[in-house]
Amino acid sequence: MVAVERLLTWLEQTPPAVALARSIWLYPAVESVHILGFALLVGAAACLDLRLLGVSRRLPVGLVARHALPLVWLGFALAAVSGVLLLATDATETGLKPVFLAKLALIALAGVNAAFFHARVARSVTAWGLGVMPPPAARLAGLLSLTLWAAVLVLGRLIAYV
Repeated sequence: MVAVERLLTWLEQTPPAVALARSIWLYPAVESVHILGFALLVGAAACLDLRLLGVSRRLPVGLVARHALPLVWLGFALAAVSGVLLLATDATETGLKPVFLAKLALIALAGVNAAFFHARVARSVTAWGLGVMPPPAARLAGLLSLTLWAAVLVLGRLIAYV
C-alpha cells in the first residue's frame, strides 16, 4: 500500500495536476471531456449490447459492431485520459476511496467481458444476420456490458459524495 500512496502523491504533484488544480477553467473543461468520453463509450456500447439482446434484429450484429466499436474506443480513450487527469488533482484522497477502486474494478471487468466476447463469442457473428437472435453467450455479454457500464457511471458520480 505504501507504493500506491507514493505513486498517488507523485501523480498529484505533476505539473498537469497542479495546473488543473489551480485553474478555474481547465478542471471543468477536462471534466466535460470525461463526461463526453463516457457518453460516447457507453452510448455506442449500448447500441451494440442492445442488438446482442435482440433489439433491432433488422440490423446484422456485424454491421452494428463495425459502426459502434470505433466510437467505443474513442470514448474510452477520452474518458481514460481525462479520468487520469481528474484523479491527479486529488490523487492522494480519491485514489484510495473504496468507491473509486470499485469503479476501476468494474471497468476492468467490462474489459474482460468485452475481450471474452470478441475472442470467443463473436467468432460466429456472421451467422447472426437479419432477424436472428444472437446465441445465449452473446446475449449474456451484452447484458453484462450494459450492467457494468451503468454501474461504472453510478460509482463515478458517487466518488464526489462518499
